[in-house]
Amino acid sequence: MAKDKKKEPKNQEEPVVEEATQEPEAPQEDEQLKQLQEALDKKQQELDDTIRLLQRNQADFENFRRRNNSVRAESYENGKRDAVAELLPSLDDFDRIMANVDKADEAWVEGVKLVYRKFTEELKKLGLTEIEAEGKFDANLHNAVLCEAAEGVESETILAVLQKGYMLGDKILRHSMVKVSE
Repeated sequence: MAKDKKKEPKNQEEPVVEEATQEPEAPQEDEQLKQLQEALDKKQQELDDTIRLLQRNQADFENFRRRNNSVRAESYENGKRDAVAELLPSLDDFDRIMANVDKADEAWVEGVKLVYRKFTEELKKLGLTEIEAEGKFDANLHNAVLCEAAEGVESETILAVLQKGYMLGDKILRHSMVKVSE
């Protein structure tokens, strides 16, 4: 710091003049402060950009995880549907056996019935349901493979089920093959 020096007046009329050693203004310090502020602003902008990027990445990851869960669940349902569809011919065979059972060997018949019941119960646990094939023909559920004129029966009425149709959940695995009236 500069010290002020006082000159003593030689006579009383002469004013006292103070000589001050002034510090030079600090344009250099102002420039440094300005540069530091600009650097700080630049770093703050980089930090804000990085935070936004991380938030975007986190949102993208959450979306990916949701999509992946959806795809996984859909794949599981498709796999289940394919597996059950492969079992339908065996179920048809059981239906034919049950329709033509010879009552001669009751023990064998009871065994087949137990296996059939267990098989159908397990498929029901997986969500398999039989499509109703009685009454009016519905093209969304049934496949008319035969048409026959029948007296006293309204047109497009199901006369016989040739092959059962099945649904898994709300998806049709196989349409019922039916004979309908003309």
